[in-house]
Amino acid sequence: MKRTDLSPELQAAWDEIDGYAKGFGLDYFPIIYKVLDYKTLYEIAALGGFPIRYPHWRFGMEYDQLSKGYTYGLSVIYEMVINTDPSYAYLLEGNEMVTQKMVMAHVTAHVDFFKHNMWFAYTNRKMLDEMANHATRIQRLINRYGYEMIEDFIDVCLSLDNLIDYHAPYIKRPEARTEVPLSSPLTEERAVEGLKVDRDYMRHYINPPEYLAQQRQKQIEEKQKARNFPENPQKDILLFLLNYAPLEPWQHTILEIIRDEAYYYAPQGMTKIMNEGWASYWHSRIMTEKALNDSEVISFADHHAGVVATSPGRLNPYKLGLELLRDIEDRWNKGKFGKEYEECEDIQAKRNWNKNLGLGQEKLFEVRKLYNDVTFIDEFLTPEFAADQKLFSFDYNDRNDLYEIASREFKMIKEKLLFQLTNFGQPYICVENGNYGNRAELYLKHRYEGVDLKYDYVRDTMRNLHTIWTRPVHLETIIDDAPYILSYDGNELTKQKL
Repeated sequence: MKRTDLSPELQAAWDEIDGYAKGFGLDYFPIIYKVLDYKTLYEIAALGGFPIRYPHWRFGMEYDQLSKGYTYGLSVIYEMVINTDPSYAYLLEGNEMVTQKMVMAHVTAHVDFFKHNMWFAYTNRKMLDEMANHATRIQRLINRYGYEMIEDFIDVCLSLDNLIDYHAPYIKRPEARTEVPLSSPLTEERAVEGLKVDRDYMRHYINPPEYLAQQRQKQIEEKQKARNFPENPQKDILLFLLNYAPLEPWQHTILEIIRDEAYYYAPQGMTKIMNEGWASYWHSRIMTEKALNDSEVISFADHHAGVVATSPGRLNPYKLGLELLRDIEDRWNKGKFGKEYEECEDIQAKRNWNKNLGLGQEKLFEVRKLYNDVTFIDEFLTPEFAADQKLFSFDYNDRNDLYEIASREFKMIKEKLLFQLTNFGQPYICVENGNYGNRAELYLKHRYEGVDLKYDYVRDTMRNLHTIWTRPVHLETIIDDAPYILSYDGNELTKQKL
């Protein structure tokens, strides 16, 4: 029995699209479709794609923004799908059939990406149940402590939900572990005796003075490490707070929920360009090569053009992902890669290069499996592609209060893109010391990469960190090319030059 919410006409269309998608080699979780009116669809969109979330004012704000965009014709949600097994996808009631078919084709590729891309490998495929569980747990807290108290603390946690280690699920970091927790007393220094000696006359030979001196020094260093808490910087600041901040049980529950959801959504942010490009590539192929009839061509072309349209100063992930995947397919079909091609200095010869290898489709499925946006752009963006797509970097001009083209140089374009995508363009901050000054104060360090922190963002973030840590919070950063320590003591933010 098919678990869908489709009319017979839509069911027939889905059976057709499903067959075409699998014929092209797409492999995805079962997809359950729901057909919704625009109001319900936008309510679910405001909840991040899930029908149930914990109550919070930001979801109402999201709904108000989305529904006004729909009412005034500024934006339309054509499709929405969530990364679960089975996957749930939503169709907008009243859309013409060609639109529904295009959305279904788009969805198949998204779910194929969710299933096979390595960056989604550690996501919770039962997140629909988990979200409902989160909503129930928070509602119980609201019933016990009151809505305002819970909402205020959720506000604090949401403002910090980007302070996680986006690569933690894929990389085990032994240096990020803290062997001696802050609350446990340090053991007394043990006497250095060296190796066990059965015969006393051999003691001097088995444990010479220089060896004992080395052991004493090692013991001193280990003791010093124990005083440095954590032993090594930790990027997952939320986990550090969960482990060591003086949280009430209800606060710990909320922070844990916010962190879990942040990690669930993280791969979607890490693969936005690739995921949307992959879905656009396949909906285009499925529709133009298989599913379109003559009466639908113009309508499909109009909708597809809307999806991949670009505007000045705005990066469209659908367009960039689609065109770069097409470029990869063309290059691997023609053999435009490898040492021989890279070393060719004849521009015309490189343009006409064609070894007829036919490896394009194989390469696309490999890319879909292994890459995220950063590695995708770093590996496959080429000067020829940037020139063909008329890419450029831009900066703000203080003199005329306008954004202007800064460079069409490939190196600058690529650097700007990678900087924007790495860590989602957000500052890289880690915990350096949870017992700074031996006063249980929190010391953070910003890895400076050429862009100063926004002062108002710093103030609000440190205030909210102080709310959780309850002790002064310090942040080492660079301001106007000089090192500073910013400190928040619960009342005001101060800065001191190092």
